[in-house]
Amino acid sequence: MKFLVGYNGSAVSRAALSLARTYADLFGAEVLVITSLAGGLGENPEDIGKASKDLDYAEKFFQEKNIPCQAFQLVRGMSPGEDLVVFAKENNVDQIFVGIEKKSKTQKIILGSNAQYIILKAPCPVVSVNSP
Repeated sequence: MKFLVGYNGSAVSRAALSLARTYADLFGAEVLVITSLAGGLGENPEDIGKASKDLDYAEKFFQEKNIPCQAFQLVRGMSPGEDLVVFAKENNVDQIFVGIEKKSKTQKIILGSNAQYIILKAPCPVVSVNSP
């Protein structure tokens, strides 16, 4: 069994990471943790460094419980939502865990919603986690 966690280091994504660890421990699943960056000229070294540190944290978080985990920093020119869905299809993921940040309706219209995209387009069940 394979679980996928969309992780960006935020409190809500840490909550998703924690729930995925609990489920992985119960079901004997492998966990894939990804951070998605758009890439190109818009990326700066600080964002890339932060993403690397966040992924190191995630791997150690699962190693504490001896849960198999692989972490990936994706830079494929897609939105994070699209990246997660494509990655899930490519890797035959059984379940996705994502954090949901509360936004106003206006913010969702202007900024879009990665979580909404994932929930609607994912090839497998999606567990959404609210802010802790």
